[in-house]
Amino acid sequence: MQQATNPQWWQDTQDIPTIVRAIYECISGPAGAPRDWARFRYLQHPQARSLRTVVEADGSTRAAVFDVESYIDDVAPFFAQNGFFEVEIDQRVERFGQVAHVWSRYEARESLESPVIRRGANSIQLCFEHGRWWVFSTVWDNEREGVTFDLW
Repeated sequence: MQQATNPQWWQDTQDIPTIVRAIYECISGPAGAPRDWARFRYLQHPQARSLRTVVEADGSTRAAVFDVESYIDDVAPFFAQNGFFEVEIDQRVERFGQVAHVWSRYEARESLESPVIRRGANSIQLCFEHGRWWVFSTVWDNEREGVTFDLW
């Protein structure tokens, strides 16, 4: 089991809204700014997966699936060149025992003051074990023609 090198990281894992906020904080920042990948890794279960919906040029979609390290490898070049601030705008939590599902709607901007560049929804699955919440999977899709918040 991972040990927290920063006491705040343990606090991040003690309730659902806090762990979700921490995920957004880890991936947000100005272009070239280092992201807190150590904190991000701490939030994720060692076997966690991420799935991003990719829209192909012909309009078809496919799933791009990552483990924690391949996700970091995939997004790090983008973050090196681009500011990216993802902010939660709505949250719905469903919990049964030690398992929780979070629908988290977000807006993304190049800076906190810039216009919205995309909106979407994260589906985050969590499990509480060993006295803390773990992210087991995050699946997301961006708003686009035919896929909007109006459908909720």
